[in-house]
Amino acid sequence: MKIAVINGPNLNLLGKREPEIYGSTTFVDYFKELQSRFEGHELIYFQSNIEGALIDKLHECGFDYDGIVLNAGAYTHTSVGLGDSVAGITTPVIEVHISNTYAREPFRHQSFIAAKAAGIIIGCGLDSYRLAIESILSRGE
Repeated sequence: MKIAVINGPNLNLLGKREPEIYGSTTFVDYFKELQSRFEGHELIYFQSNIEGALIDKLHECGFDYDGIVLNAGAYTHTSVGLGDSVAGITTPVIEVHISNTYAREPFRHQSFIAAKAAGIIIGCGLDSYRLAIESILSRGE
């Protein structure tokens, strides 16, 4: 299967940014673990701090891939455009968050993506990505 992992703003700082919330592993290192774990599948990774670039990547992957794992970061709570992009594509999207957004500031309790996503995984640390990929794979079997 072909799965895209798409990360939004500030997730390029994983391993450095607020390790008490996000841990000390970089996403590039974690992605290598995912590729090894799901060796028989094609995983690609994209990260951008720019909302339009994330929308463009969703459009690019949204009709040919078997699944998309999306951590839109702070754009989750602010971007109608990302929510509309998820609604407009046919590839199922699993929204993920490393931290439990409901245990954080009230503005993080809202998602413009959730209602359009095939599923949501939050608060499981980096394992949220693994769980999302497993969910996509189980849907395709």
